[in-house]
Amino acid sequence: MVQLQETNAHIVRRNNDVEPDLQERRRTRITTGIPLPPAQRATALYPDEDPYYDGEKPDEGCPDQLSHQPPVAGNDSREVGGGRSANIDSKERGILLMSKATLPDANFWQELGWQPTKEQGQQLIDLQDRLREWNTKVNLTRLVEDNDFWINQIFDSLWPLQEELKTADRPRQCIDVGTGGGFPGLAAAIALPNSQFTLVDSVGRKTAAVQSIAEELGLGQRITVRTERIEETGQLKQCRAKFDLAMARAVAAAPIVAEYLAPLIHSTGQALLYRGHWNDEQQRDLSRAAHILKTKITTIQKTELPDARGVRHVLRLSPVGTCPKAYPRAVGIPSKVPLP
Repeated sequence: MVQLQETNAHIVRRNNDVEPDLQERRRTRITTGIPLPPAQRATALYPDEDPYYDGEKPDEGCPDQLSHQPPVAGNDSREVGGGRSANIDSKERGILLMSKATLPDANFWQELGWQPTKEQGQQLIDLQDRLREWNTKVNLTRLVEDNDFWINQIFDSLWPLQEELKTADRPRQCIDVGTGGGFPGLAAAIALPNSQFTLVDSVGRKTAAVQSIAEELGLGQRITVRTERIEETGQLKQCRAKFDLAMARAVAAAPIVAEYLAPLIHSTGQALLYRGHWNDEQQRDLSRAAHILKTKITTIQKTELPDARGVRHVLRLSPVGTCPKAYPRAVGIPSKVPLP
């Protein structure tokens, strides 16, 4: 039985045995670097039911490859959205985002449920500046200006971490899988100042940029950037079952992401799957994969980004046993043959 519990910032859905959508496997572009066949690719990019497509125009919080515009060649940036608080009209909230060198106003942070220190605020501003600079050299992300940056990058990266932000000074080991242009990892590293972060991506030009940005922001001692496929990371002794939090934003269909993340968390850790729209059929699919991976869905949070930028969900998986050594499977297999 699924129970909905409404809060002032989101809806929490608690369930111990639930699951996702079989069609998401073919409509989500996988980060493994293995392109979908042309016929499937068209279905993946343009379906009306796509969780990141709102109908009339592409959701500005979605990845380029999930909008209804064809992706630019070589662009595999991995941005996805979070969401706005349920039952709150963004116009009523009156969130006002300021010009380039300033932070959003107090309403923005109240909505997020977290207030940066002066140092953290400056780091966020500097992050935006570094992204602008690197975008002239590498195609990191198109979401770098005004609301695109503050809502679709910063707010979206941090709202799923509301529980962690309540104890932001607690040391944690965190990993961001498929970090792309550095989200949610860079934003989370700023907001959780005593945590160590590992950011993983297979695209060397992006990891080089993210590494440089981390060092320029003064985060170099707390951030490790790995250039490799996540299937490899999950089998490494120094990474397997080592993390308190493993997170991924719009990397692949949920069962595939679960296979990437579950091997990385220790017995009391959690895997965070950032998603768009979500339904019971998708939950059933994810639940089957979670069972194989010796995890279970513990919470589902729903919200909507400010400025009416789309519905978002985050799902948390917790271990119920030791993840079988066979997972993640060899490079490319999780995306080609998702767990049933």
